[in-house]
Amino acid sequence: MKVALIGAGRIGRLHGQLLARTRGVDQVVVHDADAATAAAVAAEIGGRTAATVDEALGMTDAAVIAAPTHVHGALVRAAVEAGRPTFVEKPLAFDLAESEALVELVESSGVPVQVGFQRRFDPAYVEARRLVADGRLGRLYLVRLIAHDASPPPDAYIPTSGGLFRDSTIHDFDALRFVTGLEVEDVFAVGTVRVADVFSRYGDVDTAAAILTLSDGTLAVLSQTRHNPRGYDIRMELVGSEDAVSMGVGPRTPSRSLEPGATGGAEGWESFLTRFEPAYRAELEAFIPVARGETASPCTARDGLEAMRIAIAAGRSREEGRPIRVADVVGEPGGSRLTATPGGTGGR
Repeated sequence: MKVALIGAGRIGRLHGQLLARTRGVDQVVVHDADAATAAAVAAEIGGRTAATVDEALGMTDAAVIAAPTHVHGALVRAAVEAGRPTFVEKPLAFDLAESEALVELVESSGVPVQVGFQRRFDPAYVEARRLVADGRLGRLYLVRLIAHDASPPPDAYIPTSGGLFRDSTIHDFDALRFVTGLEVEDVFAVGTVRVADVFSRYGDVDTAAAILTLSDGTLAVLSQTRHNPRGYDIRMELVGSEDAVSMGVGPRTPSRSLEPGATGGAEGWESFLTRFEPAYRAELEAFIPVARGETASPCTARDGLEAMRIAIAAGRSREEGRPIRVADVVGEPGGSRLTATPGGTGGR
């Protein structure tokens, strides 16, 4: 199988490296808006380049989209209309209306799409999902989510990111749905700028908290910041009537205990790329049989839509200062777009 890699930035480069080592992939064809970047990645992985998106799709059997968020929707549409099974980094599209339109296109066309929520392929998250589904935790009481970046994204990334909830927290929203098997009914979110003033320039925040109510009454509590001086820190904890478990707690949990006799705090992961590299590899390995039509997508376009719906609800809650019912969030073309004064592009 020949695979088009569209977008060769930070995450695209990793995907290219992983695809080049994925069984069943014979060639990777790289396209990026910056031809020099595409050429560098293609040379690194033994692939070749394409001058345009259409050329890349025409030369290949499937597509992996790792371009900046604001062009995801157009690229997914182009790939699906060309009949190419598609893997797209989260989010599916920039806003809810575009996501809804893409779900309709994908489901009517029958072209498989897999959305890149890599935590669905992390062994600890997979095991937590099994324990919940098997009833081993008993009645679920509370889910706690911690999401701390090691350092904020580049300034140029912020205006096209979609904002904290759509860009970053959307991973936690999807993981919450995946692990619990439940939907989010309502969300109350707050946010502030504590890390860098550049976020306020675009109407964004860099520090946030949210309380989410799930469909069976379980509560989830999220805390998040764009900077943790001890490193990248992603955790999920579940407390039930029969057991309590956690993900992301281990030798590299970047928190220094002040309890007497405790050993020194660990340095966390450098970034999401190093923390979840095995999961990124596993999701791309899972995509190849999806592209061949052998298995169903493990993270569908509709999953991407529902995670986006929660993210939009969180953003509205922060802006309006009240809880928002997720079911009341419907698509508004161009809605919730950040106000970008200076221009800027670039993927994570």
